[in-house]
Amino acid sequence: MTTAAAEPDLSSLLIGLLKGVQYREQDERQWAALLNLQARVRDYVAVLNLELVLDEAEGYAFLKSRPEPAEDDPSPRLPRLVARRPLSFPVSLLLALLRKKLAEFDAGGGDTRLVLSRDEIVELVRVFLPDGPNEAKLIDQIETTINKVVELGFLHKLKPASGSLAGQANFEVRRILKAFVDAQWLAELDARLAAYQSALSGAASSKEARDE
Repeated sequence: MTTAAAEPDLSSLLIGLLKGVQYREQDERQWAALLNLQARVRDYVAVLNLELVLDEAEGYAFLKSRPEPAEDDPSPRLPRLVARRPLSFPVSLLLALLRKKLAEFDAGGGDTRLVLSRDEIVELVRVFLPDGPNEAKLIDQIETTINKVVELGFLHKLKPASGSLAGQANFEVRRILKAFVDAQWLAELDARLAAYQSALSGAASSKEARDE
């Protein structure tokens, strides 16, 4: 009876993980089933050349492709089921800034949820962008980047609180971002951000030269 009852849970878990990231807060019952059946989930997805990434403390789980074999490894190179998604420069910049903000937030202790307003996120990015004559266009570009990061699952747009000002959007920084930007990368972040700012300034200077 126990095995028969577990099978539907396993199927549901596998389908959910293949569709995207699973969060504890979304379904506590499903999360408990994942913890109980994670060894079987790992065995199943290994056949598809995938591995399960599960962070019990942070409350998220997702599937990623297993590392490709080394050049001298005779193992066959299998096709990737989870495609790599190249990120644009503005999206990479925003992810770096959000990861740094999350690290600072965690160092301060307190609440486990980092919530930023739309204006706070805009200001994070504006520091690294060259000044331009068209302020509205610049804000639109940043908002497009924010929407892309929401689509990728690293930001979650919250419903407006009752009585809040119209248009005052708030976003939760998803803690899964820590799995994609590791501690070593974060340690080099200041140098990376300086390189980002230099590249952006150089791009702006080139554009001005072409416009003259």
